[in-house]
Amino acid sequence: MAEKKKTFEDNLADLEEIVTNLEAGNVPLEEAMEKFKKGVALSKSLEKTLNNAESTVTKIMQADGTEENLTDDKTEDKE
Repeated sequence: MAEKKKTFEDNLADLEEIVTNLEAGNVPLEEAMEKFKKGVALSKSLEKTLNNAESTVTKIMQADGTEENLTDDKTEDKE
């Protein structure tokens, strides 16, 4: 059976658990290094997901199917 892909929230919870364990300082060095590596990978994955979401949110779809970037400040022309 294929493993279900984890959600953003699942990955964030995993990262928080790793950070908590590492901050506690009661993890053997070898295990701490593995957890650190996994934490870095999770952090990069989460950042990529957030960047993609931000890119999507800053665009709106026009009636003709084109996208308009919401970060374009068109209010300056109206002043």
